[in-house]
Amino acid sequence: MNMRTLCLLLLLCVLPSPSPASSAAPPRLMLATDYAAGIDVSEYWVSEKLDGVRGSWDGRRLRTRSGLAINPPAWFTANWPGVPIDGELWMGRGRFEAVSAIVRAPVADDQAWRRVRFMAFDLPADGRRFEARVMRMRSLLGNGVAWLRPIAQFRVHDAAALDARLKVVVAAGGEGLMLHHRDARYRVGRSEDLLKYKPHDDAEARVVGYTAGQGKYAGMLGALVVVRGDGLRFRLGSGFTDAQRAQPPPIGSWVTYRYNGLTANGVPRFARFLRIRHLRPPADPR
Repeated sequence: MNMRTLCLLLLLCVLPSPSPASSAAPPRLMLATDYAAGIDVSEYWVSEKLDGVRGSWDGRRLRTRSGLAINPPAWFTANWPGVPIDGELWMGRGRFEAVSAIVRAPVADDQAWRRVRFMAFDLPADGRRFEARVMRMRSLLGNGVAWLRPIAQFRVHDAAALDARLKVVVAAGGEGLMLHHRDARYRVGRSEDLLKYKPHDDAEARVVGYTAGQGKYAGMLGALVVVRGDGLRFRLGSGFTDAQRAQPPPIGSWVTYRYNGLTANGVPRFARFLRIRHLRPPADPR
């Protein structure tokens, strides 16, 4: 990283960020907790955890989890049901950066949106238990609009079958699985009735500095110095492409990283960079 690039990055971090022209209070959504062995998985509906942008349809318009208005072409939401839908804007496995860019674009790209689907996984205003909501989504969204679909929900008999499905999904490039208890009502905030099951953990941290690269990375990024929400400072030195090392995330930006558990001191183990978090979610609703 040369001095000119470094100066530009430092300048960016002190300039005020533009406020979204159309943002509102974050939608009140149900959020997952982590899966732990020992539960009776036969009581849960299971779906793939999609690597997309979470979207909330209030019956009239789409918003991100942070409350930012999403403005697709008019045809995209034409004839959608006038009921709230919780789901994911998705383009396929491994396409997060592409769908994120489409969603964040100030002017909708009609052709780009042709590749996007809204995968519904819940009906927040429906007060029935989740199993009934699954059946309602299938009847409400199963026909008509090709890019509005309920996510596939299935059942497994035991933990061994769940692990086998996880292995298949991850081998195909998926992130993991979601488990939703069959009797759960839609409840705002973190819920133990909604679980995420992945082979790794991920979290977010803010970029506060850089270290210089060595050897083949001389003149480029060596590692990001980041700070977690609780103040823990550590480095992310792997997971970058050469292009990202040449133009690293700016100071002040938030990044998502993956890791495999924590050390005895609470430091993420084997932490590696995953992506810049352009649409950072708000604090958990209360």
